[in-house]
Amino acid sequence: MALCAVAEFCGNVELCRLTEQVVFSDPYKVSEFNRWTSPYLDQEAEDVRVDNDLKLEVAELKSMFCERAQALVHGDLHTGSVMVTHDSTQVIDPEFAFYGPMGFDIGAFLGNLILAFFAQDGHADQLNDRKAYKLWILKTIEDTWNLFQKKFTTLWNEHQDNSGEAYLSAIYNTPEVLLLAQKKYMKDLFHDSLGFGAAKMIRRIVGVAHVEDFESIGSAAKRAHCERQALQFAKRLLKDRREFQTIDQIILAIQQLTIR
Repeated sequence: MALCAVAEFCGNVELCRLTEQVVFSDPYKVSEFNRWTSPYLDQEAEDVRVDNDLKLEVAELKSMFCERAQALVHGDLHTGSVMVTHDSTQVIDPEFAFYGPMGFDIGAFLGNLILAFFAQDGHADQLNDRKAYKLWILKTIEDTWNLFQKKFTTLWNEHQDNSGEAYLSAIYNTPEVLLLAQKKYMKDLFHDSLGFGAAKMIRRIVGVAHVEDFESIGSAAKRAHCERQALQFAKRLLKDRREFQTIDQIILAIQQLTIR
């Protein structure tokens, strides 16, 4: 059944190729599709294109995107894709869906929230300093990862005797070894998610298809200041993601950058 499902989505080649281009390639080279808040971010865009460490990290993520059929992913998940009421949550616009790395969706959503956080100072005024909203965004980032991790491992425990081949119950047959496997899996997934989230952030600042959070800031200078902070954080996140072990450390790193 799983192989049939993977085969069904293998035909979505063109939209996968588009993602490979705009997320993992264009921001790191001269491309007619790239744009940024010029002239304020001209140097920052150039810095991305000549940062060899950044290129090596994004190459690893691109390989993962192309090669790892880990889960059915939405492929273009952001806050605008999620429709929420008090009673239900629906995700729309699944045209980019394919079987790929699980961290791509989770990372994209977290990256979108981080962009929203950095954009808030550009919308602040005397009537609303946006501080309460920024705290809410940080709490949402924290809750998103923690709830996902909790639900994922709970389902893993509930279905550990099912037909999955990766972690056979005959091998991972004690609570101790199962817990070790889960911790390793979730740590790797966390780092994957941070990397993909950072790559999505970078393309939203110096690539094509930006976010309204920044685009709606009227002053180009103010917008560029917010984008510069977000880009600085995204580059650090992409290169140093394995240094972070918890989502709390991500929240602290965001706060430390904005305090400077």
